[in-house]
Amino acid sequence: MIETRDLRKSFRTGRRRSSTTVEAVTGLDLTVAAGEIFGFLGPNGAGKTTTLRMLATLLPPDGGDAVVAGADLRTAPGQVRRSIGYVAQGGGTWDDVTAREELVLQARMFGSSRAEAHERAAEALDAFDLAGYGDRHCRTYSGGQRRRVDIALGVVHRPTVLFLDEPTSGLDPQSRAHMWDEIRRLRADGMTVFLTTHYLDEADALCDRIAIIDGGRTVAEGTPAELKRGIAGEVVTLEVADHPAKAAEVLAALECVRSAEVRDAGDLRLAVDAGETAMPRIMRALADVGVDLATIELHRPTLDDVFLNKTGRSLRES
Repeated sequence: MIETRDLRKSFRTGRRRSSTTVEAVTGLDLTVAAGEIFGFLGPNGAGKTTTLRMLATLLPPDGGDAVVAGADLRTAPGQVRRSIGYVAQGGGTWDDVTAREELVLQARMFGSSRAEAHERAAEALDAFDLAGYGDRHCRTYSGGQRRRVDIALGVVHRPTVLFLDEPTSGLDPQSRAHMWDEIRRLRADGMTVFLTTHYLDEADALCDRIAIIDGGRTVAEGTPAELKRGIAGEVVTLEVADHPAKAAEVLAALECVRSAEVRDAGDLRLAVDAGETAMPRIMRALADVGVDLATIELHRPTLDDVFLNKTGRSLRES
């Protein structure tokens, strides 16, 4: 549904004599299948929104090629626009207009007749649980309600592809969970959803596949499970009553343990294969040499571990 090859975009900053070039997107390759939720995960300033705006024809690329919903981004931008919905991070509702009026106008701009526009607006209000206050001014809505109006505006013309820029940014946990349900419903109805996010839990829970972007380029791509499996092993941390160096030496000899280190706090960190089967072996090995185990905990790789592995820094810190 979306395919890019060597997509690039740069910006000039500063005054003419002292201006510099900032490479926002540098040779981006992406493939998004039809009917999936595809997540674009990365820190602020990584190039996510710039990529989204290029794919939505709002910014012309400096180089590379892209096809969206079967239309070439460069030679057929009008056809691309007719096939997509776009929801910006800042939203697009007006304070003194009702949700119904917004939706009717949006449908009319995409060519619907007046009667059809009103019908589609009513369907969107029902689908996004907005019917009860669809005739109130948007300034009276909560943040979550207003965000649902934004997404309803993005799909009222029934696009093939929906672009969402940080769809849950600034929402409370309950509103975020509701928004996830709405996005899953759109996917179940056959829509392809391309969203940007910097929330690790959102990308992990919501997306069928993910591309992690940093510095304008893709550093990893795959399903959340595939990306996490690519990190070497799992991590077991444990505390012993005494003799941590001895414990580390004993455990390092186990076949299931890739490495063992004593940390500054005196606890041990082990890189292991198949943590569920490694933990009983670790406990037996310590018991055999008379070392008392105080605590033990298994940590599976996260998407932040993937980002750390690929870039050398934490996505949370970025």
